[in-house]
Amino acid sequence: MILVDAAGVSMSRPGRPLFTDLSVTIATGDRIGVVGLNGTGKSTLLNVLAGVTEPESGTVRRGRDVRIGYLDQRPVLPDGTVRAAVGNAWEGEAVLDRLGMTPLLDTPVSQLSGGQAKRTALARVLVTESDLLILDEPTNHLDVAAIAWLEERLAQYRGGLLLVTHDRHVLDRVTTRILELDRGTGFVHNGGYADYLAAKQLREEHAAVAESTRRNLARQELAWLRRGAPARTRKPRARIAAATAIVEGRPQAAARRDELDLHMGTPRLGDKVIELTGVGFAYPGGEFLFRGLDYALDPRERLGIVGPNGAGKSTLLDVIAGRRAATSGTVDVGPTVRLGYYDQVGVELDPAQRVRDAVAGPTRAADWTDSALLERFWFDGDAQWAPIGTLSGGERRRLQLLLVLAQKPNVLLLDEPTNDLDLDTLRVLEDFLEDWPGALVVVSHDRAFMERTVEDALVLDGCGAINRVPGGYAEWEATWRTAKPTGPVQHRKPVLDRTSSEDVRPKRRSPSTLHRLMREAEKAIAAAERRRDKLTEELHAASDHAEMARLGTALAEAEAELAAREEEWLALGEEAES
Repeated sequence: MILVDAAGVSMSRPGRPLFTDLSVTIATGDRIGVVGLNGTGKSTLLNVLAGVTEPESGTVRRGRDVRIGYLDQRPVLPDGTVRAAVGNAWEGEAVLDRLGMTPLLDTPVSQLSGGQAKRTALARVLVTESDLLILDEPTNHLDVAAIAWLEERLAQYRGGLLLVTHDRHVLDRVTTRILELDRGTGFVHNGGYADYLAAKQLREEHAAVAESTRRNLARQELAWLRRGAPARTRKPRARIAAATAIVEGRPQAAARRDELDLHMGTPRLGDKVIELTGVGFAYPGGEFLFRGLDYALDPRERLGIVGPNGAGKSTLLDVIAGRRAATSGTVDVGPTVRLGYYDQVGVELDPAQRVRDAVAGPTRAADWTDSALLERFWFDGDAQWAPIGTLSGGERRRLQLLLVLAQKPNVLLLDEPTNDLDLDTLRVLEDFLEDWPGALVVVSHDRAFMERTVEDALVLDGCGAINRVPGGYAEWEATWRTAKPTGPVQHRKPVLDRTSSEDVRPKRRSPSTLHRLMREAEKAIAAAERRRDKLTEELHAASDHAEMARLGTALAEAEAELAAREEEWLALGEEAES
C-alpha cells in the first residue's frame, strides 16, 4: 500500500535551495533512513512528507485514510501532565517507563526539560495507531537501554518507517534503504548504514572517473580546434570558447571542501589535570546521585560516563567543570588546565546575529582569521554572513562546538555531543579526538561514538553507586547486555581506584562452552544470510505493491535477525579472547 508519494518536490531557505525536484515513495513495510549534512533539509523534508509544511513546488499525495505518526525535532505537547499527554492508559505508561519517564508521569509538561519533552512526545507517537511513522532524531536524550528497546520496537513495526537519526547502530539495525540528501539531490541506497557508505564511495569514485574522462575529451576537442589544416582555420570562435570553458571549468563542488580541521594549537597540559577526592553530589533535600568518587584525570584521559537517564551524568560533568559545587569531597584543578565544556544546551546564540560576528565576539569586529576558522568548520562565505536564526538545528550545534574549541581548551568535557550533528561531522570529530593531545571526558548514549573515543568508563547506576569499568564503553556495554538485570539495580561497592582489580564482569564460561556456542552462532548466521539473500532476490523480482510490502517487512526482520546473530557471535569471540 502506497502511504506517501512525493514527486518533484523542492524547498529552499533564505539564500539557497535545500533540495530540488526530489521524488520519493513510501509504502507499507518500507524502512527508510534519511541522512545528509547539517542544513541539507532533512527535517524540512520530514515536515513536507508529514503534511506540516507545503512544498514550494511539486506534489505530495497521501493514501486515503493513512494515519501518520510524526515526531518533530522540537515537538510541541498539549497542556496537562505527562500521563495525559501520552494517554492510551496502560500502554502509554508502559512506553513511558521504557523511556525513563515513570517518575514524571504526573508532572505538567510545561515543567519538562527539552529532553524530557522529546521522550514524552516519542511515547505519544509510539502508542498512537499509525500506518507510517516519521521520526526526527528519536534517539536523542535516550539512554542505552531505551535505545535498545526502541530498536526492537521499530524492527517489529509493520507499517512504513521514515527516520532521521545520527545513531549508526540504529540505521544499520532498523533501515533497509537510505535516502541521502546531497547538494540539493536525493540518492537512494539499498541496505543499512554500511551499505550506504559503500554505495556513496562508489558513486564518488564514478563521478571522479567521469570528470576525468570529460576533461580529457574536452582537451582533445580543444586541441583539434586550435591546430588543424589551413582549410579548417575558420573554426567557430564560440565552439573554441565552449571547449576552453569545459577544460578550465570545475566539477560540482564537494559538499564540504576539506576535512574538518580542529587542530588549532592545543596548549600543553601539565601532569596535574583534575583530581576528585571523595566527591559526591545531592540536590537539597534529596538522595546522593553519587558519592565517594576518587579519580585523577590523566593528561591523555579518554573517560566515558555512562548510566541511565537521571543518574547524574551531566551533574558530574558540571561538578568537574566547577559549574556546581560538590556536596562532599573536593575538586582540585591543575594550574595548566584550560577547560572547554560542550554541554547539551550549548552557548546561547542570538538569532539575529551573523555567524561571523558570533565567532569574533562582542569586543572586536570580525576579520579574516574568523573567516578562516569558520571555513575549517564548513561554514562557507554565504553561511558566514547568514543570521544565526536561519541555521538548521545541526548547524547551530556545529557553531556551538566551534565556539568551544575556538577557546583552545586542553581539557574537553562533552555532554551528548552527537545530538543533532550530522554523520560526516561525527566521523571527523571522532578522528580528531583520537589524536587530540588533551584530556577528554564524554557523556553520550551514541554507542558508535563512545566505542571510538572512550578507553575507561565510570558507571552511575541511578541508586547512588558509581563504578569504574576498565576497558571503556565496549566492555561496559558487553557487561550490561549480558547481565540484563530484571529488577532494581543493586548498590555495589564503588570501584573507583584506577589500580583496583575489582570489576563488574559476569562469571566466565569455559573455553569448550564458548567454542560450542560460537559454532552454533556461525550456523545461525549462515541460515540468516540465506534467508536474507532469498528475500532480496524475491523483492527485486516482485512488481505487485502488496507483495513488495510483505517482502520488505520480511526482509527487515531477516536483516534484524542476522544483525542479532552477528552481534552474538562477536560478543562470544570477545569473551573467548579475554
